[in-house]
Amino acid sequence: MTDMTATTAGVAAASPGRSLVRLLEAAGPLLALILLMIVGSLMSDSFLGAENLSNVFTRSAIIGIIAVGATFVITAGGLDLSVGSLSALVAGMTIMFMNAAAATLGDGWLLVAAGIAFSLAIGAFAGFINGFMIVKGRVEAFIVTLGAMGIFRSVITWLADGGSISLDFSLRDAARPIYYGQVLGIAVPIIVLAVIAVIGELTLRRMRFGRHVAAIGSNRHVAFYSAIPVSRVRILTYVIQGLCVAVATVIYVPRLGAATPSTGLMWELEAIAAVIIGGTALSGGFGRIWGTIVGVLILGFISNILNLTGFISPYLNGAFQGAIIIIAVLLQRDRAQG
Repeated sequence: MTDMTATTAGVAAASPGRSLVRLLEAAGPLLALILLMIVGSLMSDSFLGAENLSNVFTRSAIIGIIAVGATFVITAGGLDLSVGSLSALVAGMTIMFMNAAAATLGDGWLLVAAGIAFSLAIGAFAGFINGFMIVKGRVEAFIVTLGAMGIFRSVITWLADGGSISLDFSLRDAARPIYYGQVLGIAVPIIVLAVIAVIGELTLRRMRFGRHVAAIGSNRHVAFYSAIPVSRVRILTYVIQGLCVAVATVIYVPRLGAATPSTGLMWELEAIAAVIIGGTALSGGFGRIWGTIVGVLILGFISNILNLTGFISPYLNGAFQGAIIIIAVLLQRDRAQG
């Protein structure tokens, strides 16, 4: 009896310590972001300026929207390497559609709305094809999306004839507010990211679909025998990813007014890095949208600090992102083994 009492007391004493460790792990990305902002403010006087912060948030919104979709895919145990190439294809085809439809729809918001609907349809369809091939074709997600990455990039290169596809100048004023517009002083891309992030977080945490996504990522076979529609949910995660890519692309196109074969290059690396930094398990089973947003901001501020200080070449930004992915996965593995 004495031994049992001592054991119980030991467990009770250890519980606060374990709770503290779990709290620190959960808040880790946020603490890292705060530390990064402190370092940035010490290295550059303009880092915390309103204009600089607004630029970082606005540019990060593009990757952030894509990363929200990636969170669903990765939480379900999947992977999508084609998002950057899909973005280039969506951008090019949407610009071609708007240029062709301008004679019928005019150069106002009706044309912009039609362009948005067109891009969403392409994104959803591409996501569905990826998901269908992975789930019904029983091909590894890495192989399918790697192949799709090459296909999408080649098609946009062919459509652009190796150059660029430009939005007609007469249409740029109508599309410009999508990226450069503001609502109550807040840039439109930031608002769109906030809305999508809130919807994504509520879906992943509070809705049945989100619980099914996590259950499938934890153990697909157990989820199947628990009467969860595994195939449908897995395909839907890729459709969500495609829709998020389309939304991000619609926002991005007015920034340059053109699409090239290099549009969206390496965006898949940034999106995956943000998801992993935010605490989503790369092996699936657990994901959090708010952590992904924090991860996106961390990457955005790292790039911004490199540009402002010149301490390290900004051309090494991709190397930092790759290293962050490796380190984050190693930390996840160590926690799982522990």
